[in-house]
Amino acid sequence: MSNLEKKASSDVDHSEGPHDGETAHYAAERGHAATDAHGNALFHIDPKVEARLRLKIDLMIVPTVSLLYLFCFIDRANIGNAKIAGFEKDLGLSGYDYNALLSIFYISYIVFEIPSNIICKWMGPGWFIPLISLGFGICSLGTAFVDNFAQCAGVRFLLGMFEAGMMPGIAYYLSRWYRRAELTFRLSLYIVMAPLAGAFGGLLASGILTIDRIGTLTSWRMIFIVEGIITCGISIIAFFTLTDRPSTARWLTAEEKEIAIARVKAERVGQTQVLDKMDKKKLWQGITNPVTLSTSTIFLLNNITVQGLAFFAPTIVRTIYPAETVVKQQLMTVPPYAVGAFFTLLIPLLSWIFDKRQVFIIASVPLIMTGYTMFLATTNPNVRYGATFLVTSSLFALGPITNGQVSANVISDTARSSAIGMNVMMGNIGGLISTWSFLPFDGPNYRIGNGLNLAASGTVLIIAVVTLLWMNRDNASRERKNVEEELAGMSPAEVEDLDWKHPAFRWRP
Repeated sequence: MSNLEKKASSDVDHSEGPHDGETAHYAAERGHAATDAHGNALFHIDPKVEARLRLKIDLMIVPTVSLLYLFCFIDRANIGNAKIAGFEKDLGLSGYDYNALLSIFYISYIVFEIPSNIICKWMGPGWFIPLISLGFGICSLGTAFVDNFAQCAGVRFLLGMFEAGMMPGIAYYLSRWYRRAELTFRLSLYIVMAPLAGAFGGLLASGILTIDRIGTLTSWRMIFIVEGIITCGISIIAFFTLTDRPSTARWLTAEEKEIAIARVKAERVGQTQVLDKMDKKKLWQGITNPVTLSTSTIFLLNNITVQGLAFFAPTIVRTIYPAETVVKQQLMTVPPYAVGAFFTLLIPLLSWIFDKRQVFIIASVPLIMTGYTMFLATTNPNVRYGATFLVTSSLFALGPITNGQVSANVISDTARSSAIGMNVMMGNIGGLISTWSFLPFDGPNYRIGNGLNLAASGTVLIIAVVTLLWMNRDNASRERKNVEEELAGMSPAEVEDLDWKHPAFRWRP
């Protein structure tokens, strides 16, 4: 017997889906719905079989994308480690030149964000993700050979262009494989590489700086050359290891492919295909979705703090412990990021267990606010170093949760690609703002930067609470609608085009 069986006939409107005796094969086929008109799945999957399939997908997909994202973030943030190893002096930077270099990266990052995710869907993430990874690895290599501000600015612009598609591309890629509740935790398994990049990047930089030279390269230049070579190597391997979609996975059996497709389609009311054709209407629906707009604003505000911490953590540590050696200062940035990595996995894990995201966004904010309040309230180095642990304990978790939230609150694959792209684009506008939040004249206490981060965190709390109340209110309004009357006279194609406006759709807080 198949592992995917029909529900009892009393639970299913047979006019909407497969008839008795038909299984995952029917639900997985293009042109066939996997739900009834009310969004109820038309089949049952054996939980043990699904668990084995999910573990198989985890082992084949997550490690590669996580490793790529680790070096994506290292290649982006290693300029912070280079800064305290003589980068500014060697390039003749002064005033706001360093901040300008960070801003140039984010300008290209923002401009290419949504276009990158559209190209990712068109090309296929199995090819697109390794390709852009190779691109930013080459850019990291190039940074080792720059001699002035103009050259470095050009390389940073290209770095932003290639990295723009990485975070939204991986999030979109994983949404092809995982159910709504499962996705947030899987997103955390690669986004946790951001705090780990801070920890590992600091360790790697301190280790590299103990070497006298690599060829003709010395000091901070060695950081870029070593990390760039590693990124390029992993990217080339990824061309052969990343599978584009379940239907093309050589490591899945025919039945596993059908179950993998059907289980994702079962959460998409009104859809007859998992990978729909791209069109402007669905792209726009993903961008203008109310939850996408509110969540992406939250991610913008959160990223002011995330990216600010990534770029300026070494500088912050240097102001707290100015008498320590450069290598010791690099190492002092590691423990807060290690704590951040732990909570970046724990909070999304709880989100998966409870299938909730909005409440965890709300719960994550108070510790961030407390940490920046401590930065503003005292100049005691021990207290301020302790505050970095409070900040990192909640800060990075909003990355997977917000991307999981926008993915959960659209239906079509096309709308999902643009919604995730919108969320990450807005997040990187926050990154651009962060490059100007810790200014030279504001040191060593950085009251403006810390005050901005405190204000941003407080605003996140307000928006998250208001959004949750609105979602519950709108769901109650949708419950009063008659689905059959709302859909009367519509063709299957018109029903698919409704996306989150489908009367049976419910917001998923």
